[in-house]
Amino acid sequence: MKRYFKDIWDSFYTIAIGMGVTFRHLFRKSVTIQYPDIKPELTERARNRLYVNMDDCIGCDQCSKACPVNCITIETVKAVPPDDLGVTSTGNPKRLWVTKFDIDIAKCCYCGLCVYPCPTECIKMTDVYEFSEFDRHNLVYNYSTMTPSEVEEAKGKFEKWQADKAAAKKSSTEKKKEGSEKPKAKQQESGEGKRSDSPEDKKSES
Repeated sequence: MKRYFKDIWDSFYTIAIGMGVTFRHLFRKSVTIQYPDIKPELTERARNRLYVNMDDCIGCDQCSKACPVNCITIETVKAVPPDDLGVTSTGNPKRLWVTKFDIDIAKCCYCGLCVYPCPTECIKMTDVYEFSEFDRHNLVYNYSTMTPSEVEEAKGKFEKWQADKAAAKKSSTEKKKEGSEKPKAKQQESGEGKRSDSPEDKKSES
């Protein structure tokens, strides 16, 4: 019987404690944010959606190599000598066409490891956190500014440049080979002439 009444007392006592906490908060300022009408203020170094400034990207692939979840995909094409890609805002020369720069933000773990190795500081974490999508394919962001026709043109130029370079190398190799064969032929001819004037030949003639 004593245990029965003790359990009743404990139940009322714990309820009173909880209600006391609730009662005290009735007279305090509310800390609840009415999102999305009111948005929270993020810290200065908040890590959310990635942003890439393609004007400063040199296609070095350092960010992709540093990513622990492989959410960054980069493809480049080497610029041929006549092309002038300019320089970045940090003064780095641009030698590669960045034909593809995709980030699958659905895989991103917001670690920020891709930001630090970038030599031109073109990739950074922003404070944008509102980017939910119904289709996860929409979370693959394409940052490359090149159109498909420009990509094909850049690839075609590079392939032609490679073919011309290979042909020039082959032509120079053949010329060197021909040049080395001519002295050998002359040496053989001069050797045959000397053999015909040998003492034995003179004796046979007499």
